[in-house]
Amino acid sequence: MNPVVVSASLILYLIAICQGSGTDIALDAKATLLHRIDSLNLLIYTCLLTLTVLTIWVFKHRRVSWLHETGLAVIYGLIVGAIIRYAGSTNQVTYIDAHPDADTKYNLSVPPDIVRFHFPDKIQISSGEAPVPNKTYAYSFRGEIVNVEQNEIDLKATFDPEIFFNIILPPIIFHAGYCLKRKYFFRNLGAILTFAMVGTALSALVIGSLMYGCVQLMPASLAASFTFLDTLYFGALISPTDPLTVLAIFSQLKVDVNLYAMIFGESVLNDAVALVLSGAIQNYEKRYSVDGGFEITAFLAAIGDFIGIFSLSLLVGALIGCLTALMTKFTHVRDWPLLESALFVLTSYGAFLIAEVFELTGVVAVLFCGICQAHYTYNNLSADSRNRTKQLFELLNFLAENFIFTYIGVSMFTFPKHHFDPWFIIAGFLTSMLGRAVNIYPLSFLLNLGRKPPIPMNFQHMLFFSGLRGAMSFALAIRNTVSEARQAMLTTTSLIVIATVVLQGGAATHALAYLRIPTGQGQNDENEALPYRDVRSLYQSTETSRPPADISFDLRNLDSNQSPNSDRASDTPHGNGDGGGEKARLARLWGAVDSKLLKPLLTHARPPLTETLPAFLRPLGRILTTTRQYTQSENSLRRTDSDSDLCIDEPQPVPTTIDPQLPYNIRNGYGNV
Repeated sequence: MNPVVVSASLILYLIAICQGSGTDIALDAKATLLHRIDSLNLLIYTCLLTLTVLTIWVFKHRRVSWLHETGLAVIYGLIVGAIIRYAGSTNQVTYIDAHPDADTKYNLSVPPDIVRFHFPDKIQISSGEAPVPNKTYAYSFRGEIVNVEQNEIDLKATFDPEIFFNIILPPIIFHAGYCLKRKYFFRNLGAILTFAMVGTALSALVIGSLMYGCVQLMPASLAASFTFLDTLYFGALISPTDPLTVLAIFSQLKVDVNLYAMIFGESVLNDAVALVLSGAIQNYEKRYSVDGGFEITAFLAAIGDFIGIFSLSLLVGALIGCLTALMTKFTHVRDWPLLESALFVLTSYGAFLIAEVFELTGVVAVLFCGICQAHYTYNNLSADSRNRTKQLFELLNFLAENFIFTYIGVSMFTFPKHHFDPWFIIAGFLTSMLGRAVNIYPLSFLLNLGRKPPIPMNFQHMLFFSGLRGAMSFALAIRNTVSEARQAMLTTTSLIVIATVVLQGGAATHALAYLRIPTGQGQNDENEALPYRDVRSLYQSTETSRPPADISFDLRNLDSNQSPNSDRASDTPHGNGDGGGEKARLARLWGAVDSKLLKPLLTHARPPLTETLPAFLRPLGRILTTTRQYTQSENSLRRTDSDSDLCIDEPQPVPTTIDPQLPYNIRNGYGNV
């Protein structure tokens, strides 16, 4: 073989190796740069949350109540977003122009999921041979690009919207259900369901109709991009409330428990209702015929979707919660609290994923899973797992909520798909207030026709004032920003969220004073009510009728703000229900089914199923009853049962000897706080 040819081949081979190594080095450098930018992005949000936490501590130490933590998060996010937007960066995003083939089946409405670029081998080109594909790179679909010159940190400061739905929202919604064990919630269940379901749907319809009329009066370029379904979707996404700031102030000032329960309960449920409602509107749009105009068949199908998806999602969440309760009851996993807590968290998150996989609504599923976990599974957990799960989800909820509000502030400057139209923004603010008014005042009037006691007018004004918008509205708005109409919705929604959280949240204390709503008269937090139940159980289990001195002292301290002459309507089982005696009968019916069947089946509660089931089912009852249920006493179970307030209990018998130093509400009902 000719030595010259061999040498030339060896040189070409070494050149190829060197060029390949150079390519790998360049790719490694690019990957390292992207990793640094990702780390910087996460560091920015971590620093923002840290700054928020420290400022919250200062505010609490100084007793500052005019600005809540969520408002702080939004303000800090706005400041950092402006810095990122206008400070500039030397790391510009590189891009290449690509054009689809003439016969492609994709278009602007249906873009491809992945774009593959085939790069030819430059060595073969330089050697004169025909180029063949050697490298292929895949690029995932992110959406329409507005600013091609956008720098890298701007691009990385925005997250995939699916992160909000699959990672950020589930802990927030589950925490709301897991902590929802307040008896006043269920005593006001009729009003809560009316505001959350009927009111949210009515508000969405009013906002959508008014916005459509306003859009028609706007410039033709904007009016042409909106359909009635678009404005109706905007009404659905802007209707859910997130009154975190107001509720935090209510807890500090101890506002009336019924007002707290109605605001809290509505905000818990209307998130789920709004999500299902927006999905039903989208399903209607899929079935909608442009040529045929309004179609009653598609409309009825959309209503069927709403009812069916909500019901099935609720069922999935409840079944997963009950399944977890059975696993923790009939296994000894409680002997290993870490494994028990891991099982609890995984099954709870699994409820969300199962619903999403089967095209249901994971938010509804995880909400009712949390309610069932709190009512049943919690009582089977070990003491370590109870504390761990409570604290874990409280922490996750705090971080997730503040992260979302921080991101809302940052995205106002860094998100590339905002569309600022002043007329649409003004119309959005006005119609959202009108929609909230339609939700509260007419429905309160109808509720008061059969509710005893009725909802007073100052409570109605506070319900209207508490209509802050938050995480769910923003998550629904940012999920789809392809069209100009959806971009205008995102911008308007973000501004409404910021304005309501900062301004309305900061004015909540002044609103309470202006509306003359009494404070310092009730316990509106479950954790504050727990000591009363524990003391009641200890008191009834002692041989003497007089409670120990230290317990009596604790009760006096806890109830020092209770007036002996205060109205006891809220302490009676029939005083605060919707519909008076009828509501109490329904509650007692549910309480009987729950205490005689569901609690003994899913927990270690007494009485055992062998005493409550019919005779022909007694063998099955023996299988489903644990030894612990036979051996433990009723009083020992009551001390650990955290969810007895889900039902309206019958008044407890009063001992013959009562300590006159006990607070009024304990001396006259034993625990009906």
